[in-house]
Amino acid sequence: MSPQAEDESVETGSVETVRGWLDDNEIAFEQKDDVFSFSLPGERKLETPVRLDIGTHALGVHAFVCRNPDENHEGVYRWLLEKNLRLYAVAFAIDRHGDIYLDARLPLSSLNADDLDRVLGTVLATADESFNTILELGFASSIRKEWEWRQLRGESTKNLEAFRGWLEQE
Repeated sequence: MSPQAEDESVETGSVETVRGWLDDNEIAFEQKDDVFSFSLPGERKLETPVRLDIGTHALGVHAFVCRNPDENHEGVYRWLLEKNLRLYAVAFAIDRHGDIYLDARLPLSSLNADDLDRVLGTVLATADESFNTILELGFASSIRKEWEWRQLRGESTKNLEAFRGWLEQE
């Protein structure tokens, strides 16, 4: 088998692996060529948009976590880098706009449903567990203003409950 035919065979098998995993987990997705787009459901972060890119040699995993923080960039980035030291197969990254992602690369030659499950599980758990901390570090002023505005007008603060502890201490 020629190297090109071998690469095409690996890519085809990878497409089937990804499609099978998504179907098995009942996750709705869009596919355009070798790119899959879908969302993973969470609790703190209600959904995490994910894109899987099947390249010639690797599967790229790209998950949007949060937009560019309004403030305290150094604190946010330091927290992300420290968190990277404890993650399996994925790492936090920022794009040219400052938006925060989780990113990974997996070799196609060894891609299987178990590895895909482990990496996407890490993406989901990490995005969900990190979301409120990123908001506290990078959007504290906006959260505080929203809290005060809602309190003054007797509006519900339900969507800010995760931050009640530090908001009420101030």
